[in-house]
Amino acid sequence: QVQLVESGGGLVQPGGSLRLSCAVSGTIFSISTMGWFRQAPGKQRELVATISSGGSTYYVDSEKGQFTISRDNAKNTVYLQMNSLKPEDTAVYYCNAVEGSDFGPLLGWGQGTQVTVSS
Repeated sequence: QVQLVESGGGLVQPGGSLRLSCAVSGTIFSISTMGWFRQAPGKQRELVATISSGGSTYYVDSEKGQFTISRDNAKNTVYLQMNSLKPEDTAVYYCNAVEGSDFGPLLGWGQGTQVTVSS
């Protein structure tokens, strides 16, 4: 069974940075497009960014230039570097394998990692 373990969240001041990690068990990682999602309080989970097995990236318009997604196939890990954080970036962040033009999630969700941006 594939497991997703997110880490790296925390409390950060506006303008700060965080680097999230997602470790993926199982052999599907190297062939899968991976995505980061987030869910703010009272809102639906939304896609933030994706990265293909070959390294091609996609960002939701609002996050372009602020977030950088990357992956290390040797470590079965996908990362999300978040810079210039704003209070509205506060959310639980999740990773998942995705498919299709709408980047639908393929797997069950992990526990996520909480990011809180506040002064």
